[in-house]
Amino acid sequence: MGFANWVHKTNVRVARSPVGTWFRLEGSGHPRERKGSYFFTEIRAGLATFFAMAYIISVNSNITSLTGGTCVCPEEDMKDFCATNVEYALCTQEVNHDLITATAAIACLSTFCMGFFANLPIALAPGMGLNAYFAFTVVGVRGSGMVPYSTALLAVFVEGWVFLGLTLIGMRQWLARALPKSIKLATGVGIGLYLALIGLTYSAGIGMVQGGTDTPIELAGCADFPANYDPDTGLCLSSTKMRSPTMWVGIFCGGIMTVMLMMYRIKGAVIMGILLVSIISWPRTTPVTYFPYTELGTSRFDFFKQVVTFHPIKRILVAQDWNLAGKGGKFGLAFITFLYVDILDTTGTMYSMARFAGAINEETQDFEGSAIAYMVDAISISIGSLLGSPPVTAFVESGAGISEGGKTGLTSCVTGIAFFIAIFFAPIFASIPPWATGCTLVIVGAMMAQSAADINWRYYGDAIPAFLTIAIMPFTYSIAYGLIAGITSYITLNGIAWCLEKVTFGRIVPPNKDESDPWSWKLQGGFLPPWVNRAAHGKKDFWKPDEEYAAQRVTPGEAVSFSSASEERVALEKGHEPTAKAA
Repeated sequence: MGFANWVHKTNVRVARSPVGTWFRLEGSGHPRERKGSYFFTEIRAGLATFFAMAYIISVNSNITSLTGGTCVCPEEDMKDFCATNVEYALCTQEVNHDLITATAAIACLSTFCMGFFANLPIALAPGMGLNAYFAFTVVGVRGSGMVPYSTALLAVFVEGWVFLGLTLIGMRQWLARALPKSIKLATGVGIGLYLALIGLTYSAGIGMVQGGTDTPIELAGCADFPANYDPDTGLCLSSTKMRSPTMWVGIFCGGIMTVMLMMYRIKGAVIMGILLVSIISWPRTTPVTYFPYTELGTSRFDFFKQVVTFHPIKRILVAQDWNLAGKGGKFGLAFITFLYVDILDTTGTMYSMARFAGAINEETQDFEGSAIAYMVDAISISIGSLLGSPPVTAFVESGAGISEGGKTGLTSCVTGIAFFIAIFFAPIFASIPPWATGCTLVIVGAMMAQSAADINWRYYGDAIPAFLTIAIMPFTYSIAYGLIAGITSYITLNGIAWCLEKVTFGRIVPPNKDESDPWSWKLQGGFLPPWVNRAAHGKKDFWKPDEEYAAQRVTPGEAVSFSSASEERVALEKGHEPTAKAA
């Protein structure tokens, strides 16, 4: 009881401090305090998010370093793009270590800023999927793609500033608010399934599923992967499926044990599961080791043994090539692709994570701090490119921390600090095996799927686009493609129905149209961002949200008029009488 009392008193003291007021912890007295947010809960949630996405440090560096970075392949070896050149291989190994530092650094900076300025429990880092497109399509393995590594970084750098411009004019915020309700709810469910699929694969999970030949996806869990696989198809032999010891360790220690702890409301269950599987996987003499006696395993173990080290970025720092002579078309293609995929991916992920955290304003269909969140994301993309990284984006693994109770930006600040520590402890954090976090992603996916119950399944104009959004995300391994499918089908189905209704003067109408979700792109607040509207009303402190503005500019019992419904709502809660309806 003594420790519990100390925790409670500390939570209360922090909530009443400037820190609690800034992050709107429960008990802080802020008019928009986040119910259920406590200091120690936020710390635990931040650590859960970090451990769930710590794999990005090694995965992003491994994927992106396949491009060769700024390493130059000698002309005599250009035929096979230096596939066997030892000097080139040593250079790319150096790039790999550079990217470990760069990944941890940009994740630290962007995530901390997201928490501190936007007050959202959302973590940022170089995006999975985007880094694969960057490495395998835009730059190509060992530079065999569309444009050189330095030109691709320039495209990412420019994309970030374009994002910032779209945020300032309100385009990204309006897009998130204007999406139909069914698509918004379906996005969270689709991301949950997408997250679960990641957790079940080899690259970042337990390895239970793989690509198939007769079917798109099939059961895997290959014993001693990839030794026991068919050399023709590259898939597991049927006799070795579901025999992977690492898979079973992940299922029982990282999955079943974690869920059991969660069932009994044991705090920190997610962290316990990840740490247990990692510790089991570190000894080299076991069948589940992350450091087998192979060239790759020995390389991992040698880096792991350093424990504490700082590797400065040497080869990929500010590597942008501003000379676009002869590269304009391919540069434009890379830039546009990064732009549309990232804007849909990040917007959808941020909205879903904000809804999962309970930060959505149902009145405006926006989430708190959205403008600042999008600006942090945009600036982080450009800064990340200066460090040599593919585009930075919001991470669905943020759901791990939210499921642990994270509700405020303090969660992200803790995650950012953990990434800062990871810069110096990269050998340790880069050695968390994917099967340690795979089941965590599946568990989080299950939690996010609960939004499916709120989708309007009664009206096909809402239900079918929602289902396509949910299905396409995991099946195409892309959040953006799922959103495109959902939005396109929604516009097509409901657009045709609307045209038929108008052409026939209301005679041809779906029988249960009255059961459809109401939707209009004309949402409260309009197209422009709120700060522009506040400035237009002559507010000198226009950067402050309406709720804070209303709370600060009136005194109890005073009768005033308000320029927005949110101002009026807060004032009424405090006992004020409005003199006029909100505009």
